[in-house]
Amino acid sequence: MSTMTTPRPRAVSPGEGDRSGLRSTRPRRHWLLFAVLAILAALMVFPLYWMVVSALTPGGQSQSAEFYLWPDQPTLSNYTEVFSTQPVWRWIGNSLLISCVTTALSVVVSLGAGYALAKFRFTGKGILYAAFMVTIMIPIQVTLVPSFLVVARLGLVDSPWAVILPTAFDVVGIFIARQFMLGVPDALIEAARVDGAGEFRAFFSVVLPTSGPLVGVLVILAFMTRWNDFLWPMVVLQGNESFTVPVALSTLTNNPAFASPWGAVMAVATITVLPILAVFLVFQRQFVQGISSTGIK
Repeated sequence: MSTMTTPRPRAVSPGEGDRSGLRSTRPRRHWLLFAVLAILAALMVFPLYWMVVSALTPGGQSQSAEFYLWPDQPTLSNYTEVFSTQPVWRWIGNSLLISCVTTALSVVVSLGAGYALAKFRFTGKGILYAAFMVTIMIPIQVTLVPSFLVVARLGLVDSPWAVILPTAFDVVGIFIARQFMLGVPDALIEAARVDGAGEFRAFFSVVLPTSGPLVGVLVILAFMTRWNDFLWPMVVLQGNESFTVPVALSTLTNNPAFASPWGAVMAVATITVLPILAVFLVFQRQFVQGISSTGIK
């Protein structure tokens, strides 16, 4: 006589039901995260989009109170008007010259000072570093008049060097360089010194090749800061031919020669934003690696 055995119910391990619920909610969370990121990206990109729309909008429609996402009759009249009546290319050239030269000097100074503060031991290093940090908290309005008097005594007013020299020393860049240099192993530098390398050769042969991310961060930050600088160039640059782009844009808003001054401003702005995008795209990977290496959030 055969006996039938009833299958025993499988024991459910603790948390198994919770795992199945988590699996079902994960796709929803992913879609929710994607939607939130898409909305934030749209909010970030919309000012750039509106800048292009305003540049392509005729003067009459730009002064209308009606909201629109695209002009009825897009035109390049704002571009032709401002480029034919104003030295826009001269302004862009001035900004490129000042930004590139200042960025190069700032990167060199930041690398050297950061290396010295991170790897050398000398009397007063802590006090010197603290003094550097204190200068970050001093507003530029406090040093504006003394800096202008120094530049005027040197005869550099209305010259690109009046903007380049006072801004070549970047305390923020020195701080970032020092934080990065602290992560470079001292054993590598000591090995180079044992092999007979001097300080300059040890820096250029051992430290600098590992500082690619740091250089990317310094280049992007310095170039963006100098390109967008407004207050100091407005003080020391006095002629229309010597203006940088931010200073020149401020003069276009009150220029009665344009039918739509904001259309002219946006037309110039769409061109001048391209160098910043180009620099960021070139050094994008080094910028992300450098930020994560220095611990700056």
